[in-house]
Amino acid sequence: MIIMIAAVAENNALGKNNELVWHLPNDFKRFKALTTGHHIIMGRKTFESFPKPLPNRTHIIITRQDNYQPEGCIIVKSIEEAIAKCPKEEDSFIIGGGEIYTLGIPFADALEITRVHHSFEADTYFPEINKKEWKLIESEPNKRDVKHLYDYTYETYIRF
Repeated sequence: MIIMIAAVAENNALGKNNELVWHLPNDFKRFKALTTGHHIIMGRKTFESFPKPLPNRTHIIITRQDNYQPEGCIIVKSIEEAIAKCPKEEDSFIIGGGEIYTLGIPFADALEITRVHHSFEADTYFPEINKKEWKLIESEPNKRDVKHLYDYTYETYIRF
């Protein structure tokens, strides 16, 4: 199954200047729990936003750059090629950024969204979730607290 995973603001904002515009430690824990042991598909800029490759995951990086070869990563030129590199019998995750989400949504079987209940100024956005194609099957609200400045909801969607 191909699953897109993202933290998305009310206005579909993802980030600005290649960084998230919020800090939700519980969302990071959830991301780690869901993606560990799996293939993760991302764009080059998303990969370069990490201090180092994420442990215990197979990184597939989509880039137009020739001779781009970070150690231990699979490099591809298209979303189709990235998906072809994923094991068919396992879950694989598309983790961003904005352009990769837009390219990947037609191939996704499920969406794991952390909806941040605030709007932000951003330069990168998640594509609109078409309610005629996607069904919300799970919703888990979380209130802001000392470590989380915003209310947020974990949402799971499946394609109709």
